[in-house]
Amino acid sequence: MKRNAALLISLLLLTGLSVEAQEGYKGPGLTPVTVEEAKSLRDDSPVVLQGKIVKFLGDEKYLFSDGTGSITIEIDNRLWRGFSVNQDDPVEITGEIDKDFRHITIDVRSIKKM
Repeated sequence: MKRNAALLISLLLLTGLSVEAQEGYKGPGLTPVTVEEAKSLRDDSPVVLQGKIVKFLGDEKYLFSDGTGSITIEIDNRLWRGFSVNQDDPVEITGEIDKDFRHITIDVRSIKKM
């Protein structure tokens, strides 16, 4: 009987810890910016954008638009994991500005439907 109680308590504690670890931070974070604002940010700046993916450009690159402008975004195939959107679905992307001499892109770290 004591063994069953100890096992039950251990399971409850482990379950509570794993749920807690999965929840993560829930407080304020980055504020979404427009595409035009994102274009003026420095290289490697974190960014959140809200809009639509309007076109596949090939090689993990997509055209993203929010009404203020368009920008190329790069989404690694591993981020999709069964998740799909079309050109009519509003999404929120979190990523990082990637600037070189001629181009500005967003290296996407996460994507979700709004």
